[in-house]
Amino acid sequence: MTKLAIIGGTGLDKIPDLAILHREVIHTPFGEPSAALTYGKIAESEVAFLPRHGSTHNIPPHRVNYRANLWALQHVGIDTIIAVAAVGGITDQMAPGRIVIPDQIIDYTYGREHTYFDSDLSQVKHIDFTYPYCEGLRQRLIKAGTEMPVPVFKSATYGATQGPRLETAMEVQRLANDGCDIVGMTGMPETSLARELDICYASCAVVANWAAGINDQIVRMSDIERNLKIGMETVRILLANFLTMQSASS
Repeated sequence: MTKLAIIGGTGLDKIPDLAILHREVIHTPFGEPSAALTYGKIAESEVAFLPRHGSTHNIPPHRVNYRANLWALQHVGIDTIIAVAAVGGITDQMAPGRIVIPDQIIDYTYGREHTYFDSDLSQVKHIDFTYPYCEGLRQRLIKAGTEMPVPVFKSATYGATQGPRLETAMEVQRLANDGCDIVGMTGMPETSLARELDICYASCAVVANWAAGINDQIVRMSDIERNLKIGMETVRILLANFLTMQSASS
């Protein structure tokens, strides 16, 4: 049974290296997931793939059915998730094109269905979220990136904003003051839902642009698309390295 899933973000709606075995449509108590699950092999390792924004990239960040996505993955036996995301860089090291494995997150989203523990409970449920990402998985991703031509940063705080609009310069200044290194729109509630389901979850973030107000330029979608094309090629190499290491150790 496939145990590892990759959730693809903006720029990774499909994985060219994935030798597809089959697809599966999952229906959940929380509605429909973003797309059918695609099963395949990369570097002789079996993985499941789910495009967060849909197979045609038509679901905006605030409309992603995060609960259905995570429930569907757990339902088919997934216990480990690598979540790929496009982010904006805030601090000096987080330049466009770089890869980041964040270790902390701050949630600025609102109005999203963010928990499985909200009704029909025998008692109130809480989860520990001190360290939001699975540390063992983070370290394996970092190790897979040690020989990459592009730096892979092993520590960062991800600021999760509502979207779909990009942030204002003053909002980014607030994020920086709060300690955020990168900013994205899909980190929450995906990360906490994985914790509620006891899924080992880590994020692999690609810096697509400088966040608003960090330099004198406005944010252009053409620049984001160009940087993502380069960055996602690096992510594909990183994932292949990770899966090769996993196959060698199993």
